[in-house]
Amino acid sequence: MSSTAALLAVVTALVAPQAPPAPPPAEQEEKVEAPPPAGEEPSPDAPKADAKPEPEVQAAKDPERKVSLDPQPALPPPPGRLTFDVDPIADGAIIAVALSFGFVVDALAGTGELRPQQIASNFERSQLLAIDRGALSLTPNDAAASRANLGLFLGVGFAVADPILSGIREKSVQTGLADAFMYAESMSLTFALTDIVKVAVRRPRPVAYAEAEENRDDPSYSNRDTDSSLSFFSLHASMTASIGATASYLAFTRSPHTVRPWVTLALATALSTFVSVERVRAGKHFPTDVIAGSVAGAGVGIVVPHLHRTDDIKQRRVWVGFAPANGYEGERGGTLRLNGTF
Repeated sequence: MSSTAALLAVVTALVAPQAPPAPPPAEQEEKVEAPPPAGEEPSPDAPKADAKPEPEVQAAKDPERKVSLDPQPALPPPPGRLTFDVDPIADGAIIAVALSFGFVVDALAGTGELRPQQIASNFERSQLLAIDRGALSLTPNDAAASRANLGLFLGVGFAVADPILSGIREKSVQTGLADAFMYAESMSLTFALTDIVKVAVRRPRPVAYAEAEENRDDPSYSNRDTDSSLSFFSLHASMTASIGATASYLAFTRSPHTVRPWVTLALATALSTFVSVERVRAGKHFPTDVIAGSVAGAGVGIVVPHLHRTDDIKQRRVWVGFAPANGYEGERGGTLRLNGTF
C-alpha cells in the first residue's frame, strides 16, 4: 500500500499545472479590456475612450440667446489695396435703363413735340446772373463747338482704354471688366440725369436770347426750336467731368502714394475746363450751365466707383429683424425692425 500511494503522488505532481511565477514588482502589466461577449451590447454607463463632451444646451429664455436687431459695426477692411466688385445683372440693368431713358428723351426733343420756353419781349440782360451776361456778347464760334466735341471724344476714348490698361497693369481680366462696368455706369447715369434736367428746366441757350433780342419788335416771332431751350445743364461738361472723376477715383484707389493719380486728376480737370470754355464760346451754354454740369458729372463719377468698393459691398446696408413678443392679453406676436445705412 505504501508503494502504491507513493506512485499516485508522483503522477499527481507531474499532471497538475504549475502556477506561473509572480512578475517582478517594478513591472506593471497593461490592463486590456476584454470585448463583450458576442451578442451582448455594451452597457450605456460604461465609459468610452473616444467619447466627446456633450455640448451645453441653453434654455430658450437664456439672456445669452437673445438676438440683437441693431446693426452690427462693419468689419475692418482687409489690409492692402481696395478692390471693386460689379454685378453684371444689376449693373447691366442700370446701364441699359439709363441709356434707354436718355435716348428716348433725346428722340422726343428732336421731334419738336416739346415746346421750347419763350423769351419775354421785355426781357433785359440785367435779369441774368452777372456771370452769365457776358455770354450774350460773344459771337457763336463753330470752331469752338468742334473743339468741344473733340474734347468729349477724347474723354470717351480714355474711358474705353483705361479699363484695358488697368487689366494689363493688374494682370487681371476681372479688374478690366470691373472698371469697364463702372465707366459705363457713370456715363449712362450722367447722360440720363442731364437729359432729365434739360427737359425739366428748358432754359434758352445764349443764341436763343440773342435771336429774341433781334426780333424784339416782331410780334409774330416765336421760337420753335426745342434744342434752343435745352441749355441747362451742359451734357458735354457733365459727361467729361463724370469720366474724369471716375478715372481719378480709380487712380487714387489703385495707385496710392504715386504720381499717377495726381497726373490723372490734373489732366481730367484741364480737359473738363477746356470743354466747358469752348461750349460757352460756341454760344451753346451760359457759364452757369457748364459749372452745374461739371459739378453734377463729377458727383456721379465719384459715387459710382465708391459704391462698388469691395469692403463696402460686403457689409450689409439693410437689416431686417424679427423678435417674438407677447401682445395684448397674452396674444403672441412679434416686433419687426428695418434698419439701414446709406
